[in-house]
Amino acid sequence: MNRAAHLHRLKTEAFDICIIGAGASGAGCAADAASRGLRVAVIESDDFGAGTSGTSTKLVHGGVRYLEQAVKTFDPKQLALVRKALHERRTLLHIAPHLCHPLALLTPVSNLIEGAYYAIGLKIYDWLAGSRRMAPSQWLNKAEALRHFPAFDGRKLHSAVLYYDGQFDDIRLNLGLVQTAAKYGASVANHVRVASLVAGESGQLNAVTALDTLSGEAFTIRAKVVVNATGTHADRLRRQANSGQGVRMRASKGAHVVLPGSAMPQAPAQTEPAALLVPKTKDGRVLFAIPWRGQWLIGTTDTEADTTDMPALLPDEAAYLLAEVNQFVAQPVPIEAVAGGFAGLRPLLQSDPNASSKAVVRDHEVEIDTKSGLVSIMGGKWTTYRLMAQETIDACCAKLGQPRPCVTESLLLQGAEGYDSNYPKRLAERHPDMAADILAHLADTYGTEAPAILTLLVENPAWGTRLAQKHPFIQAEVIYAARTEMALTLPDVLMRRIRLGLIDWQATLEALPLSAQLLARELGWSTTEAAQHEADFQAYIEGLIGKATGKEVYSL
Repeated sequence: MNRAAHLHRLKTEAFDICIIGAGASGAGCAADAASRGLRVAVIESDDFGAGTSGTSTKLVHGGVRYLEQAVKTFDPKQLALVRKALHERRTLLHIAPHLCHPLALLTPVSNLIEGAYYAIGLKIYDWLAGSRRMAPSQWLNKAEALRHFPAFDGRKLHSAVLYYDGQFDDIRLNLGLVQTAAKYGASVANHVRVASLVAGESGQLNAVTALDTLSGEAFTIRAKVVVNATGTHADRLRRQANSGQGVRMRASKGAHVVLPGSAMPQAPAQTEPAALLVPKTKDGRVLFAIPWRGQWLIGTTDTEADTTDMPALLPDEAAYLLAEVNQFVAQPVPIEAVAGGFAGLRPLLQSDPNASSKAVVRDHEVEIDTKSGLVSIMGGKWTTYRLMAQETIDACCAKLGQPRPCVTESLLLQGAEGYDSNYPKRLAERHPDMAADILAHLADTYGTEAPAILTLLVENPAWGTRLAQKHPFIQAEVIYAARTEMALTLPDVLMRRIRLGLIDWQATLEALPLSAQLLARELGWSTTEAAQHEADFQAYIEGLIGKATGKEVYSL
């Protein structure tokens, strides 16, 4: 994706739809609309997946908690949401198999009654999934549970219930949707924000005034329909289009800590590894300890937040998450083991302003403002992004008078064409000189696009070396991100394209000087500009460390 070429199109072409926001819902709408043959413009004020969509728990799931709420309260909305999400779970594993895969989860059981309760609930979960079930849930004895999750404290464990959901790489999937939209003709650009909405004589929106935040240039995007896919910020755009609109959005904060893979025992090679899921902690939250990209991902919190917050992991949140995990493991994890972490806002669609954020149904709504014509997609969650997009673009097609069928249920995303479970092995066989962990990482991150990164090593063999000693990310990925993935800043590369900034802060600082040098070469930064970009990003990472530990951090 060449940003200059896409910007030129945004400035000069007329579009059927202009989508504002390129997180999960916006990128999903873009891929849906473009694959229907509509003329699509997409702008994102920061980077693709920089907000809520890049800070999830990395699970594609129906929602065991929502199922429990549905049964306890006889709530058909919760039940419908679970059913829809379970359907979409299988779809995601099909259209992006390199980024999404099944994950075994274990719920610890302390007695027979509790075990029966969980086992029956998860059989209902299996039943709701129907033919799209991954594998049947099982009630395991203590010895079996310890094989799958050796970190358990066997003294406290009676047994465990095992079931399956999906795991995915949220930021890379977000980018894959943008790339797929571009492949089908959409014009896309990051670091472009809306300055104003433009209406014609009828009062209906027909253009957007946009600002390139990197160059400072303002320009106009002409479109017949404008879609508001800005997540927690949706109200700001809704009220800009129509000042009479009420407040619909609220937010809750979810924080996660990341531990090295060595922080807790791993399942032996011959045994399927499992994640820990505690459906309800003492304060009513859900706790996960998930193996992800060679690390342990521990989450999540659920606290009230303002939609304008800039969330980060805080000391009390890190301490809370580790304290909860330590109730179930034999070797308590000390706070010093935390290597990284992140926090994000969940976009919650408000119906009852007095309800707890934990009780809000994570469903969505497509709203069409009759005064301005603005189409807003609000609420929802990652697992149901495709349905959200389908309903949104259906509404846009109705407004345009161009009924066109949705094809995204079978539309393979970038990197999925030709990918199967044996692809990583085939890639390793073709490149026996490369480290196994690097090749596995490239296959799991880029799918069948992985050879394009390796081809760069012909240009410069040094690009095959690691950015940080303990991680599989290589220099060529920085080059590839700048040339083909519209990465324009150090956070674009290190926080999102390769995600090192989420999982290991010290390794990110280790990788920073070389990453800055590589990106400066590709983007034509001067020596002074490169030094400033490096200093700014170093301060940002040190700020994350300081916020998470409550301690002042000094430069290395």
